[in-house]
Amino acid sequence: MKYTQSKDKLLSLIREGGKLDWKNQAKLTALLSFPSMLAQVVHILMQYIDASMVGSLGAQASASIGLVSTTIWLFGSLCSAASVGFYVQVAHRIGANDFAGARRVLRQSFMACILFALTLSCIGVGISSSLPHWLGGGKDICRDASLYFMFFSMCLPFSMLNSLCSGMLRCSGNMHIPSLLNVGMCLLDVLFNWFLIFPSRTYEWSMFNVQCSMNVPGAGLGVVGAVLGTALAFVVCSGLMCYFTVVRSKELSLRQESGTFIPQLSTLRESFRIAAPIAVEHVILCGAQIVSTLIVAPLGTVAIAANSFGITVEALCYMPGYGISDAATTLVGQSLGAGRRLLARSFGRITLSMGIAFMTLMAVVMYCCSPALMTIMTPDAEVQRLTVQILRIEAFAEPMFAASIVCYGIFVGARDTLIPCAMNLSSIWVVRITLATVLASTMGLRGVWIAMAVELTFRGIIFLIRFRGDSWLKAFKPKENR
Repeated sequence: MKYTQSKDKLLSLIREGGKLDWKNQAKLTALLSFPSMLAQVVHILMQYIDASMVGSLGAQASASIGLVSTTIWLFGSLCSAASVGFYVQVAHRIGANDFAGARRVLRQSFMACILFALTLSCIGVGISSSLPHWLGGGKDICRDASLYFMFFSMCLPFSMLNSLCSGMLRCSGNMHIPSLLNVGMCLLDVLFNWFLIFPSRTYEWSMFNVQCSMNVPGAGLGVVGAVLGTALAFVVCSGLMCYFTVVRSKELSLRQESGTFIPQLSTLRESFRIAAPIAVEHVILCGAQIVSTLIVAPLGTVAIAANSFGITVEALCYMPGYGISDAATTLVGQSLGAGRRLLARSFGRITLSMGIAFMTLMAVVMYCCSPALMTIMTPDAEVQRLTVQILRIEAFAEPMFAASIVCYGIFVGARDTLIPCAMNLSSIWVVRITLATVLASTMGLRGVWIAMAVELTFRGIIFLIRFRGDSWLKAFKPKENR
């Protein structure tokens, strides 16, 4: 209760033109960032448990998921991009004290986003049988990879609903409900996986010199059980997220007045202007990720599995950065909606400093703890060794990766998406893919990750250069938001 009152009081100062000194700005940034960061960290810990469950089945099972992971990221990020186009509008309207306008955008976003997600779902199911073969997977992993991607595609509407409603709540200043629900989703994912991945088994232990045993039922579905567990968790969480958005939210509850759910042209046009560059970026960026997968795939099952585990473990570093980036989008968006450019820049500096500091700390943790983490996640010694090597290469790039992540959130809050998207794409295609292609032939998977580290450092530097200028602030035109 005290947290909510303090946060709401400080947010109201943004909208009402009140004075916010540096101390209160930092306090508000922390109040919005920490719940999201906690949710991101717990989410990653649950992913580790999830990966270790699949990893216990062997390198083949891990490789089957790793093969389609980049395409899964593409479909999920397209859903996320579509939702950004609407919830950034909501942040600006709330900053301008136009709560009725924010609710109008929310209503219209539901039909537009769900129809988009259903379209993606049909496409995903349609290509699921051929996708692993297109990506160069071997016969030993293609069947499981295909089933995993098919079931993931079927749950995309729920993923979209979760992304949309959590974004709406965050941009209204409510960080704790989306964070708690996403933590709950992760816990449900692990619980469902526990019963769906493994067959029925018996656990035995001794207590006070008494031999005890417990029978645990299980479906024994392996890789398919992992994706079904995730899908069920999304169904439960998205329903609750929708309830807290449209019924319980003080700012967004749709019970406060009636209105149409049919998207209006002006809302769609503005959403497209914000989301289209992000969506195009994700498509081309995922194309780069798929090219990276094609570079890694010929290196063998061990390399594919190590690459998949490396991506999962590295998230320990960058997910807190995305939590701070969410706060940056909210703070900058509401500040600009209220016509306070200097405050928006100040919030940008604070969130940027916080993101770099946290991700640097997490990089040190990853560097030191990666051997212990990998012994938990897979019993394969060769996969463990290779994954630790690539993670320690990547650790040195995390501070500048933080700069690019948080700067991107700042720019999104200002509706500045086109140039940052072009910067991301140029960096990845020109620097990362070129270097990875050259280095993979002589250094294997280590060369691919060296290329990634070099590119992330370069990307962070160019994002910092853009943040120092004023062009990102000029992308926001208050008269369009009134």
